[in-house]
Amino acid sequence: MYLPRGQLSQLYTHLVKTTHALSPPLIILTSLGVDALCATRILTSLLRRDYIQYHIEPVAGYSELQRAGQKFALPLTRRKGGEGGVVVCIGAGGLVDLEEVLGLDGTEGEVDMSDHGVEVWVIDARRPWNLGNVFWGSTAVQQSEDGAAVMRRQGVEQGRVMPNYRPGKGGVIVWDDGEIESELAAERDAFMALQDMPEITEEDIIMEGENSEEEVDDEEPSSSQSRKRKSSARDSDDEGSDGSGEEERPLRRRRSNSSTPIPSSPGGNPHSGQAETPSSSQPRSPGAVMPSSPPRAPSARSLRRKLLKLRRKHEGTLEAYYTLGTSNSEPISSMLYSLASELGREDNDMLWSAIVGISSVDLSPFARTKRRRNEAGKRVLDKAEQIREVLQDEVRRLNPVPEDEIRRSQSQYGVIQTKARSPTDTSIRLSPEPRFLLIRHWSLYDSMLHSPYLSTRLHIWSDAGRKRLHKLLAKMGVSLQEAGKGYIHMDMALKQSLRERILKFAPQYNLDHLVPGENGRRGLEGWGFVRSWGWKATLSAVDVATIASAILEVGADPHLPQATNTASHVPQQSYACRVRSLPTPPHSDTDTSGPAAAPGDPDWTSTRFYAAFDALSPTSEGLDKLLKHIPSAQHLARAILRTGSALIAKKQIRHLRSFRMGVVKDGPDTALFSHPGALVKLAAWVSEAVAVLEAEKGRKSREADEALVLACLDEARGVYVVVGLGGGAQGGKSVRSKAEIKAREEKKEKRAETKAAAKAARAIKRRERKARQREREEALGLIDSDAESSHSHSESDATESSASSSGSDASGSDSEVNEAEAQRRKSRGYGSNKFGLAFQSVVEETGARVRIDSFEHSVVEVRREDLGGFLEGLSLRGVVG
Repeated sequence: MYLPRGQLSQLYTHLVKTTHALSPPLIILTSLGVDALCATRILTSLLRRDYIQYHIEPVAGYSELQRAGQKFALPLTRRKGGEGGVVVCIGAGGLVDLEEVLGLDGTEGEVDMSDHGVEVWVIDARRPWNLGNVFWGSTAVQQSEDGAAVMRRQGVEQGRVMPNYRPGKGGVIVWDDGEIESELAAERDAFMALQDMPEITEEDIIMEGENSEEEVDDEEPSSSQSRKRKSSARDSDDEGSDGSGEEERPLRRRRSNSSTPIPSSPGGNPHSGQAETPSSSQPRSPGAVMPSSPPRAPSARSLRRKLLKLRRKHEGTLEAYYTLGTSNSEPISSMLYSLASELGREDNDMLWSAIVGISSVDLSPFARTKRRRNEAGKRVLDKAEQIREVLQDEVRRLNPVPEDEIRRSQSQYGVIQTKARSPTDTSIRLSPEPRFLLIRHWSLYDSMLHSPYLSTRLHIWSDAGRKRLHKLLAKMGVSLQEAGKGYIHMDMALKQSLRERILKFAPQYNLDHLVPGENGRRGLEGWGFVRSWGWKATLSAVDVATIASAILEVGADPHLPQATNTASHVPQQSYACRVRSLPTPPHSDTDTSGPAAAPGDPDWTSTRFYAAFDALSPTSEGLDKLLKHIPSAQHLARAILRTGSALIAKKQIRHLRSFRMGVVKDGPDTALFSHPGALVKLAAWVSEAVAVLEAEKGRKSREADEALVLACLDEARGVYVVVGLGGGAQGGKSVRSKAEIKAREEKKEKRAETKAAAKAARAIKRRERKARQREREEALGLIDSDAESSHSHSESDATESSASSSGSDASGSDSEVNEAEAQRRKSRGYGSNKFGLAFQSVVEETGARVRIDSFEHSVVEVRREDLGGFLEGLSLRGVVG
């Protein structure tokens, strides 16, 4: 079942009305992502205000999700003595059959779980949906004396939860962000049609054909005897034609019951529907139409073939949806903030949590798409940009600027916000955030150096790239000594003019989107969000998302041992036990087995989750923990730059047939990148660097050039952590080649020279014309020479200014036409990552020992000795397009 976007508050309102002191606590199963953590923050704030008990259980993969279902969901079922309850899956389970994973389908114990009473709310941004979760649940199975009876569930129509729906029966309910109703109409019709169709295969039709042939052979003698009886009956009719009328009646009755239909005539009984039959001696009218025989009914075999064809058509519709690949939709934190808004509970703390969650999604390589334009050539805003505009309106609504601060804010327009307005200021503001990393907590030089956007385009991995960065700072008028200071301690005049200097010189270095411009519909496109905690600190949403993500990937302290190193004494235990217990998605099994995890091993999932969860608290205690973990984010940024530069400089990125591939085997940061989250960030950096190199060489961008598979060796467990990134890794920002940059500069200079020459020629002609007109008027004595002179000068200035503005508009339109989209792609399915499907196919074909446990299906673990065969089989698959 699915809950429409306009009814988000329906289930929560019913939960508030039916919850009492003895009700079981609400179970929240959340994944380890910043967006999921922020959504959990919003949901728990609502639950605390309504005095609803809850329990948070972090899950890092499908195996932990399955164990959580056995531990928390099953005891709530009526079959286990519970009274039912609610389980909320945040950022987990949208791609698989949740009732199977949580154990609510009853397959393990072979018991009836149709009325288990446990409702599972699924709030997930990953796509594609498991259509069983979305559309299943319209029917309920009830046991009767005659057998199982299927009946329609009240309040559910084709999987859609209606306003008259009453919870309590249990089932999976997916929260729709608007995509299901707007884009999945064909999939819904196909899924519902398949539910009403019987199971049929080609083998059933073949077996039925063989059985029908045997029946025909058996019926042939009986049919010949019937033909003999019919012929003898006709002979007896001819012989008795001269008999009495009494003998004629039964013969005529027998004739009327024959297979030949009787034509209608004007006579007969109209009430009985029986028409008289004319005798053979009566002549037939020439216009009479002989009735045709009834159409032959289709055979059962042909009907089954049509049914099989229709079933394959519907199955093909569902298969096409599942093969689109994985992608991301609206962030979870945005959905939960919409719930709070419908309930009228939104405030600054919830808004800040939603902003941080959405900012973390923008940083993820799995949620990047290229910009699209409509037929008129204007750029179309995607859903993320529309959500950002809505958030900007919410910030203005909940954080009005005081009157005494309006004038000062106008004077500091375009300056990065680094301090609060007052000691008690906790407001959220808009700020023109550059694409620098942790600029408020680092020096300007280090922030620019470790920025993925700037470092990949300046080729920081080489000495020439470092010199290019120094040259950019020199053109901006910033010395290396000044850039080495902390940004907060830099010269105030330099900080106020930094944005204008970057906008002036960034296009020369292919850095057009380094700082946000003023070319949006409201002049604030790309502007970020900052929040102050009084005079204690002022942080941007991107910085908070970066720090919280580093806590989940690195840990509270970068010098602590990694989670993957704790199992060195049992290298195969986690792989064997967790893979065998995973029902979905498809995976490979292993013959090895090992003991369970040692009781003394730390729970890294819960430790890192609650460390990041507490750091995202809007209180001052949460701010202290957030500032304490800044070194973890800086440590991860240094490791990404160091390892990525080594891969590019040593040319360790190989180009295979359908993607690029790199392997991290040694180095000081190998243990760090054995965590999937850190490896994804490294893969995003490498993918963007490779895409920039290819674009600067003038090669046309292809999805195969942007697709990347990066593997990192986990020496302790003897496995490779493999990450696959599909197309769209550049985040929609175009990269110009060196020839294009040079041609653009030459064209710009030529256009400026042409415009200046035309302007000068027009000015000379205008002055000559004015001079001749003035001489004629002075000769006639019509005007005073002094007044005319001043008037002519003012008109000349006005004309020149208008000509200049028109010329700038024309040049802007020309540049917009020249920068038209080079390659059009389909709106649906574009940017999807197909590596998850390719990984599963390779596992089935090669038999490689692969563990698919992450909620991101493009992140897997491969045994060390099976990596070669796995990559060889993967290179033969189509993973892009």
